[in-house]
Amino acid sequence: QVQLVESGGGLVQAGDSLKLSCAASGRTFSGSVMGWFRQAPWKEREFVAAISWSGLSKDYADSVKGRFTISRDNAKNTVFLQMDSLKPEDTAVYYCAAKYSSILLRGEYDIWGQGTQVTVSS
Repeated sequence: QVQLVESGGGLVQAGDSLKLSCAASGRTFSGSVMGWFRQAPWKEREFVAAISWSGLSKDYADSVKGRFTISRDNAKNTVFLQMDSLKPEDTAVYYCAAKYSSILLRGEYDIWGQGTQVTVSS
């Protein structure tokens, strides 16, 4: 079973940048589709971005398109989320997720991290 550990969250001001990391361990990273999700207080968890195993396919929520960039380093078993031009509405707990059962970037994910808090002040 793979374990996912997120890092890089914090408190920033609107317009700032943050880079989240998600390190995988325990099971091979090979073949995984990786995604980032977020959950703001009193809201449902929502999809943010996802990336295929090869890194050639990426998908973004409309709300972050053009501001966030997902990438991965398979040699280091790590996936990243570069977040630029942050807005107060980006405030949420950000979760890393993995799946091996499908190549679809959207849909259900099998394995989840514990999350990292991102707070953007205005």
